[in-house]
Amino acid sequence: MAGRLPFYLGVLLLAAQLGAIAYSRFTPLRYFCWAPFDQQTQYRIGVSIGGEGLTETQIRRRYRRPAEGTDNRSAHHLFDLIERAERKLEPAGRSRVTVTYSINGGPEDIWQYPRP
Repeated sequence: MAGRLPFYLGVLLLAAQLGAIAYSRFTPLRYFCWAPFDQQTQYRIGVSIGGEGLTETQIRRRYRRPAEGTDNRSAHHLFDLIERAERKLEPAGRSRVTVTYSINGGPEDIWQYPRP
């Protein structure tokens, strides 16, 4: 039995990978997808804190990405990044974020934080 342990560990590892890939195909997050760069997301981020808008430079510093650009991952990666930053930087909830985005050249959509 001990001689077969590496075999069973290999099968277990492959089964875990297969399960994660299958899961990622049915969720918008796609963190475990083998081809995570299969979407092009065009986006524009607008942020106001206490009613005062942030500049493009402030947005870049806040999220470590430009206020307008392209991301080659799921749009939900961008949304997760913004949510984490806002929970850390503005726990009082004064910030309002609007992301206008388009996936693979499709129609524009709007995502907001906090969610309405």
